Amino acid sequence: MQIEFTEFVHGRSQGLLRFAYLLTGDRHLAEDLVQEALVRAHRRWSGIVGEEGPEPYVRKTMLRQYLSWRRRRSFAERPIAELPELATADPAARVAETGAMWVLLRTLPRSQRAVVVLRYYEDLPDAEIARLLGCAESTVRVHAFHALKKLRAALASDREAAPAPGGRS
Repeated sequence: MQIEFTEFVHGRSQGLLRFAYLLTGDRHLAEDLVQEALVRAHRRWSGIVGEEGPEPYVRKTMLRQYLSWRRRRSFAERPIAELPELATADPAARVAETGAMWVLLRTLPRSQRAVVVLRYYEDLPDAEIARLLGCAESTVRVHAFHALKKLRAALASDREAAPAPGGRS
């Protein structure tokens, strides 16, 4: 049974947008990423609709597009010396806040962020992640190891910087 393009877009656009948002951390960039991937998929629709369906192709297209954006968008991004403070001082509350994890995820290199999103948000096995990224499974594990190490270090430094509960300033 061959699925029509419009049927696929209507049925899967929310899931694709969620995946793109997890990668980019920005709603507008996520929408752009989905749109670009769907344009590419539409051009090749008859060739990508098979037994697996079009979704693996579209997700892989999104992932490759996301990883290559650094070259195109580098002129618009401006690094800052320090991340802005969030409203709460309690590190546990900060991590629990909506969007707080994105502050930490944005500090990761793109390949590490992609591995974290695919592994922990999309719940894909390392073999599938490696296939999507076009690398070895060991590379996926190395990216995950380094990403988690950086995230843990950031959380630990936040805990050290926060005042002790009930302590005097």
